[in-house]
Amino acid sequence: MSQMPQLSACPSCEWPLESGDRFCGACGYDLSALPPRPDDHPTIALSSPAAGHDGVDRPVAPEPAGAGTPAAAAAPAEPGGTESGGVPLPPQQPPTGSPVSPASGVRFDRPPEPEEYPLQAPDPRVADLSAPGGEPTLCVACRAGRVDSDGYCENCGHAQPRERDHMEQECGPLAAVSDRGLRHHRNEDAFGIGHTALPDGSPASVAIVCDGVSSATRPDDASYAAARAASESVLAALPRGTHPQQALHEAIVAASHAVNALAAEPATAREHAPHQNAPACTIVGAVVTSGLLVVGWVGDSRAYWIPVDRSSPPARLTEDDSWAAQMVAAGLMNEAEAYADERAHAITGWLGADAYELDPHTASFKPDRPGVVVVCTDGLWNYAEGAQEMAEAVPADADRHPLHSARVLVGHALDGGGHDNVTVAVVPFPAVSQGAGSA
Repeated sequence: MSQMPQLSACPSCEWPLESGDRFCGACGYDLSALPPRPDDHPTIALSSPAAGHDGVDRPVAPEPAGAGTPAAAAAPAEPGGTESGGVPLPPQQPPTGSPVSPASGVRFDRPPEPEEYPLQAPDPRVADLSAPGGEPTLCVACRAGRVDSDGYCENCGHAQPRERDHMEQECGPLAAVSDRGLRHHRNEDAFGIGHTALPDGSPASVAIVCDGVSSATRPDDASYAAARAASESVLAALPRGTHPQQALHEAIVAASHAVNALAAEPATAREHAPHQNAPACTIVGAVVTSGLLVVGWVGDSRAYWIPVDRSSPPARLTEDDSWAAQMVAAGLMNEAEAYADERAHAITGWLGADAYELDPHTASFKPDRPGVVVVCTDGLWNYAEGAQEMAEAVPADADRHPLHSARVLVGHALDGGGHDNVTVAVVPFPAVSQGAGSA
């Protein structure tokens, strides 16, 4: 048996002790619970620090602050055994399904917990209070997770489409559709459409389409600013009696000023890189009245005339401000050779603070039959470059269903590869009063 350590005072209350005391006379502290001296080797592990040698459990006084807790004695190793034939018995294993700690002998009824817990998919039935009407915004990919404020799914992490990735608008008798395409990470196109009345009460339709220059800073902001400024300008000028051709010219100038203003904004300075230019875009617009068709443009966005009677020839109404167009105009290449060159789409005219000069082009026509005007970016006409090719892509009922026709044309570009943003507006001629349009 181990010998009791000789102490002069109780380790709990510091009451003086006498030789042979097993308990403190003041607080009842069990002096046998003290750890043995290093040269002592007990043959039996103490089962409880509160149990005396007489087998009676006694309360243990709380230890003073800073007092160390006696280390628990190690459990004795389980003795081996032999079968009746003298063969050593294998060591006992914990029962299957009931994890047991070999060191402590404690049974754990719960299975081992994983190091990481998989995130549970958000319940789509729980309303997102931040969404309009209390309806949750569901992920377009997994259709289960909710979309967080950063635009990512809380369940699968899929980035959600931006608001401008796909846009559609129908405004009375005309419509427009814009799509990001299949290769670009954002939509840098923009459009503005509307209808109004001339001073004599006759209707007028307006469509503006802009294409941001990808090599410039903030091309998406440039196209948006230009489309908004131009459409607002022409829609305000026509009711005052301004001639449609003059109104469209002034609208392009207003769009240029709006894009130039972006160059002075702090956001442009933050995003500007040495290889980038100031914000820039191209623009094309059309004004359609009861007897007049006016187009205006800067850059390589285009307008096409597609008659309802497909036996009549279609026509391209604009000329590109591009390297290819200059080569053809100078007689150095034919059109096929010029547009096959890798420099074909290098533009020579655009809206922006670093443009060489602002030279808006306008032209007016008086068609003698009904048709539609297709106003588009190169994301569409790359897949239907010639007027006849464009006419074949335009649905036969485009004058009665402009929104459907615009969707079909965007789909035509996406089916062709969708290498660029695609934007198209379909404007019936002659202009019809408000309320007519897609059925």
